[in-house]
Amino acid sequence: MKKLFLLVLSGIVLLSARVYAQGTAGSVSGIVTDSTGAVISGAVVTITNPVSGHAQTATTGSDGRYTVSNLPFGRYHASAAAQGFQPQASDVQLRSAAAASLDFHLAVFAGNEVVTVEADAEDLINRDPVASTAIDRSLYEKLPTESTAAPLSSLVTLSTPGIASDSNGLFHPMGEHADTTYSIDGQPVSDQQSRVFGNQLSVNAIQSVNVIEGIPPAEYGDKASLVVQTTTRSGLDSKHPTGTISASYGSFGSATLSGAVGIGTQHFGNFVSLDGVNSGRYLDTPEFRPLHAHGNNQNFFDRFDFKPDDRDTFQLNLSASRSWFQTPNQYDQEAAGQDQRAKILSYNISPSWTHVLNSSMLFSVNPYLRQDNFHYYPSDNVFNDLPATLSQSRRLQNAGIKTDFSWTKGINTLKVGANFYHTFLHEGFSLGITDPSYNDPSSDSYNPNLAPYDLTRGGALYRFNGRTDIKQEALYVQDSLLWRGIELQLGVRADNYSGLSSRSMVQPRLGLSYQVKQTNTVLRAGYGKLFLTPYNENLIASSSTGVGGLSNGVFAAEPLKPGGRDQYNVGFEQGFGKHLVVSGEYFWKFTDRDFDFSVLFNTPLAFPIQWKKSKIDGFGIKVNMPNVKGFSAYSVLGHTRSRFFGPEVGGILFNDPSVTDATVFRIDHDQAFQQTSHLQWQPKKEGGWAGLTWRYESGLVAGNAPFATDTTSPVDLTYLTADQQQQIALTCNGVRATMNAPLSSCAPNLLSSPLVSIPAPGTEDDDRNPPRIAPRTMFDAGLGWDNLFHKDRIKTNISLTVVNLTNKYALYNFLSTFSGTHFVSPRTINGQVSFNF
Repeated sequence: MKKLFLLVLSGIVLLSARVYAQGTAGSVSGIVTDSTGAVISGAVVTITNPVSGHAQTATTGSDGRYTVSNLPFGRYHASAAAQGFQPQASDVQLRSAAAASLDFHLAVFAGNEVVTVEADAEDLINRDPVASTAIDRSLYEKLPTESTAAPLSSLVTLSTPGIASDSNGLFHPMGEHADTTYSIDGQPVSDQQSRVFGNQLSVNAIQSVNVIEGIPPAEYGDKASLVVQTTTRSGLDSKHPTGTISASYGSFGSATLSGAVGIGTQHFGNFVSLDGVNSGRYLDTPEFRPLHAHGNNQNFFDRFDFKPDDRDTFQLNLSASRSWFQTPNQYDQEAAGQDQRAKILSYNISPSWTHVLNSSMLFSVNPYLRQDNFHYYPSDNVFNDLPATLSQSRRLQNAGIKTDFSWTKGINTLKVGANFYHTFLHEGFSLGITDPSYNDPSSDSYNPNLAPYDLTRGGALYRFNGRTDIKQEALYVQDSLLWRGIELQLGVRADNYSGLSSRSMVQPRLGLSYQVKQTNTVLRAGYGKLFLTPYNENLIASSSTGVGGLSNGVFAAEPLKPGGRDQYNVGFEQGFGKHLVVSGEYFWKFTDRDFDFSVLFNTPLAFPIQWKKSKIDGFGIKVNMPNVKGFSAYSVLGHTRSRFFGPEVGGILFNDPSVTDATVFRIDHDQAFQQTSHLQWQPKKEGGWAGLTWRYESGLVAGNAPFATDTTSPVDLTYLTADQQQQIALTCNGVRATMNAPLSSCAPNLLSSPLVSIPAPGTEDDDRNPPRIAPRTMFDAGLGWDNLFHKDRIKTNISLTVVNLTNKYALYNFLSTFSGTHFVSPRTINGQVSFNF
């Protein structure tokens, strides 16, 4: 199987040796003429996505020709208008990097004014078999985001149905932990992009985002519960420098400074962005009041485009970033002087070249190299660290090449491709227990397997150092057929994985959509087989411990192995006139070997683990109202039932005894309901605006929360520290736990917490009725004014945003072995000024 992979891959690469890569964007070009065939110069051509709001314009030259480039793939409404002529509109679909041709023939108009043509109701409907959400820069420039550390993750969470939010910019897509691939101008990045793992692409460099939440096409594999297609900004066709300089300041001393500029011609362009952030609450904290939570980040991105002719396009993406942050403390850790902190250094190099053979065929190839270096530092005095001292130096380097052949003819859009990844891992890690009460020999919870690493009782540091490399090969074929109201997407993907473990899999993909034009309805159904690979971050250390990690004393190597998933989706999309679209999908996932992370205490150190299987189902719904006389709104909703089955393999420390058996439980991805609704008003394109976001989450499954196993026995609370009890405002018969007076036990019917939903005495069930984080309702708001001084050349924009307007006191999670304990952000006020030119 592996030899076949390499043979076919070599053939495709050799075939494409003189060409390079197709990204996530294409272009539209054509000519504008009058009824006699004479060219019209100075005509304005507007290309608009009515759903996302993305719009670009071009003006015809003396030859009547125009080109609109760097358009994300999708369906667009196009119109041409010129003074003295009747405007004309048409629709155009972009499915590949090949330029779409669209000519306009304008009839003479008696009036002198320029008339614009609005989109039809049908233009609002996505007829693709794969459900997706388009997000334009016009939205996220004004959308208040909660995460200082990971704004791209927050953007996806706030605007995509079926996603449950978590701390530090993490999110759970469609019931999974972090099973997400980012496609950056076509370059696949399936490693973790949260700031506790690596440095994600800055939103300052992004033009638009398309999130695939349905069954992904065969082009995407690896970690594909969610595919985030990002199209970066370009300097092509920017004859004069265009860009932005902005600065902001807000709560917790949070300050940002960013700049971006693009310039170019029809044949070359360069776009560069620089930005940085400094905050006193960089990561989400285990206390509502931030302690030891300072951090900063700097990002550099450069995109160079060269288009010598209509057949060849060269693109080079370069990026580098650095982040440094403290690990937020609990009150007892702050009192002990704990000073743990981390640093992440990242870079990415991605050249690409697309070669158009003719109007229907093109080749592409995209080599790339990216690296994340993660360093974690203990306190100068290791005994200041509670309950353990930790250190790490980890490198994740990924080299790869992606090549495609696309053919569009009639009702067919065929794509054949190959991808080769080579991942180099190096992990150094140490751990030592520094709190004598953590594994006290006199305690009922004493674990002798941890005694060798107890520094308070003569033990020594657990030290680990490992290196490995992982090779992956993938081939895929997919075809989209459009016939009348039916669109059929057929595909098959084959993956081969060779690392600490090995496995190969062939994965059929099928999607079907049918459009009922009379009612403006689209019906969808799909099936996909997906090949899941283990998380690369700390994979070597996790694969060296076995079942239950060090806590269970099983030290025989037990490498994490690739898994397989069968997924089924059914959905719909319904348009109501030109001003409202409702879409939704229900999904079922059955996974053999599913993955998660296990964190060490409340640190950003997380180690991949694997469960025997999972069964997940749920739905995502989106209601979208495009701009109507200055008003626009959307609402995204989701429900997930996420059931995992033991035993568990991997991790470093894991203290739950159920990990060694096949017990079913609800994992912390499980949430009954969440919704985000956003309303925005801007009556004029340049002028005042206001926005309001309403967020509700019913609560993820909590970790080691207290509950009563029966209706008579007192609940033992001594396993919780005083700090942990006060974090959830735990009360017994109205008496609240404090740092100086923790609770030792409580009668079952008298125990309560406003931050954790505790099951009624005797009703707790890990599958049917687990403890959960209490529901929370939060509001964000924004006010601003675009082009404050009404200038044409340099436009000044100002804004004021507030996250958690009511200062809601609430948790993301509590004592979760998968994510720790973290509070949502307190009320955060931020003011910004930007200069656009």
